[in-house]
Amino acid sequence: MSFVQSVIRPNIRSLEPYRCARDDFKTGLLLDANENTQGPALTSVTEEEELLNLNRYPDPHQLELKEQIVQFRNLNPNEHKTADSQLLSPSNLVLGVGSDESIDMLMRCCCQPGQDKILICPPTYGMYSICAKVNDVGISRVPLQFPGFQLDTDAIVTAVKEDPSIKLMYLTSPGNPTGKLLSVEDVVTISETVAKFWKGFVVIDEAYIDFTPNKTTDGKEYSESVATLTTQYPNLVCLQTLSKSFGLAGIRLGITFCTEELAHYLNSMKYPYNISSLTANVALRATGKDTGLTSMQKFVVQVAEQRDWVLQNLQKLDGIGKNLGGLESNFLLLEILDKDGKPSNEVAQKLYQVLAVDNQVVVRFRGKELNCTGCLRITIGTESENLKLIETFDKCLKQVR
Repeated sequence: MSFVQSVIRPNIRSLEPYRCARDDFKTGLLLDANENTQGPALTSVTEEEELLNLNRYPDPHQLELKEQIVQFRNLNPNEHKTADSQLLSPSNLVLGVGSDESIDMLMRCCCQPGQDKILICPPTYGMYSICAKVNDVGISRVPLQFPGFQLDTDAIVTAVKEDPSIKLMYLTSPGNPTGKLLSVEDVVTISETVAKFWKGFVVIDEAYIDFTPNKTTDGKEYSESVATLTTQYPNLVCLQTLSKSFGLAGIRLGITFCTEELAHYLNSMKYPYNISSLTANVALRATGKDTGLTSMQKFVVQVAEQRDWVLQNLQKLDGIGKNLGGLESNFLLLEILDKDGKPSNEVAQKLYQVLAVDNQVVVRFRGKELNCTGCLRITIGTESENLKLIETFDKCLKQVR
């Protein structure tokens, strides 16, 4: 039995994937899928919509889109990738309806309800806990080290060594709500160490990874993403999305990078037509080398410039404390202080309410997260939105303190 087979549930190992109409034939006189041959029920159809054949089921495999994604990620491999390890290929990818489907699918694949657990490192993304609850999966918690919000590698290794019911660990890099890039060295150390005794997957959620600049060594660029390392470490899984740096939250496309064997089982589990023709069309344009990628990289630079400007100007205001998180995402995690200069959930909660209710400026209160007392998470807006943010913060801080 392979490593992958030893982790996933027996019922998934024996699963016969659903064979849909488009698995066999995609062209010709297609009268096999009970589609409406009259066309879409729209009063008018644009030329682009006509080309998408919206009355037909979409491609269940999306190989063209997967090929574009791996070409982009293979351009700048992680510096820990060895010369003899394979490049990413479409067979290493699973596409889902946003990262949330990817998170949930891994749990359904690997965790026996009522028996197994996941490990998370708070403060972290809340959907891990929600998916665990829905799937009747337990949760083991190893907090991020504070300050700094980095992994407690020794504690994580000990946790999975002492509790074999843990099947997945979800590590977020850059973190949410921390905005802090995890040390890739720590991720590699954990992956290599636990592989010696643990039957489980190290899952790195990289929703914000493109906001982190590439490293440059000897004139060559290396990505901080661990996506390209998933062909090197069988127990490593990487999740990404087009929602953040690509600005496509509305199309709901998530990407799982993993070994070909795990990808086979995940693709067998997924619903056959989970990526719509509309989503695939936009995603293809966004990940094209000479089209969307150029725009994405330009927007990432603009967000970084505006993030630095927002931080500088907010911290000039009386009542704003430290930026508790990192500068490797499209948001800030700022402390709100009381009159004694201490981080205060009470003041932060009041400020959050006044901003949203009275001024229509909506940020996120994160003060109840571990080691985030008094914190608001603030997404970086456009230049005009950020100007309004600063003005409104100044006015509202004076009201609530």
